[in-house]
Amino acid sequence: MQFLEPLMLWSLLLLPLMAGAYIWLLKRKRKQVVAFSAVSWILQNMETPSPWRRHVPPFLLALAMGLLLFASARPMARVTLPADYMTLIMAIDVSRSMLAEDVEPSRIKAAQKAAKEFLQDLPPNVRIGIISFAGNAQVVQHVTNQREELVSAIDRFQLQRGTATGSGLLLSLATLRPEAKIDLEAALYNPNPFGYSDPSSGGSSGGARSLDAKPADKERAPEPPGSYKGGAIVLLSDGRRTTGPDPLLAAKKAADLGVRVYTVGFGTPNGFIPGYEGYSFYAQVDEEALKAVAKITEADYFKAGSADDLKKVYQHLSTQFTLEKRDTEISALLAGAALLFIVLALVLSAFWFRIGPQNSLGQMKA
Repeated sequence: MQFLEPLMLWSLLLLPLMAGAYIWLLKRKRKQVVAFSAVSWILQNMETPSPWRRHVPPFLLALAMGLLLFASARPMARVTLPADYMTLIMAIDVSRSMLAEDVEPSRIKAAQKAAKEFLQDLPPNVRIGIISFAGNAQVVQHVTNQREELVSAIDRFQLQRGTATGSGLLLSLATLRPEAKIDLEAALYNPNPFGYSDPSSGGSSGGARSLDAKPADKERAPEPPGSYKGGAIVLLSDGRRTTGPDPLLAAKKAADLGVRVYTVGFGTPNGFIPGYEGYSFYAQVDEEALKAVAKITEADYFKAGSADDLKKVYQHLSTQFTLEKRDTEISALLAGAALLFIVLALVLSAFWFRIGPQNSLGQMKA
């Protein structure tokens, strides 16, 4: 827990002083009691409250004072609150491997159905954009909050050859954060457009630019991974990248822009497409690459091996984007609790100690 005014915590030292003053007043009151012969008779004929009741209202008042003093330090707590207005980009693999029938009725049909149900579960303050990728990537539906247009876009998917996972991720990133001015032409045709070290090349950048290339823009200062709160990317793929930029390099670019990329591996190890254009081939998910993309961007990876699994993944993701944890000042909450304790102390005092002059005289009968 953090505090905006931590020095105000010293005010809590007033609580033991208040407790000591209360105990001193009790002892002083006992010493000032004057004994006379009628005292015992009065006490026997009056309804005296239980000994512990007299201390409850002061205790509640002290508790309320403690909460108010604590609130004066303006504490910050991480609480789960409804997410603000945000944009979500869905990047969906539409390669021919989505024809595999290891997920009934087929991977593509199950993915379309789950995606459409996912859209219906999102609140109106979440806008959606849809990207499809196979041998290349394209914007199927620009960012909008019109669910009917999004559903129609999902129904228009056309399967193609190839799996350019990196292209789909870069186009999604450019759509989510247009102010970053990502040079898609250079990014999609240069194997290492951002100059990151390629693990497969032993550390060489491989990002040389041609003589006719446009001048490089001023480099943007990297943002902390996962720091962008205006939206996120959900990438679903069922196969291994066969063309286009390395998805790990694209993930590093997303991390530098603070964008989280949630990845979903869809399909089973026995994914098989029999007799397609005279050939039969297996279609397996590249889980390691998808896990790495999610890890680099500080997001999560999900494995879905059936239509029900994919539906559960999307349901879980919908909660990720409708609720978020954030540091929030809770001073008002503590002040409200203190007010509740004060009211409770007053009510108990009025209820337990309502012995007025008439009641006392009525009980004191000779």
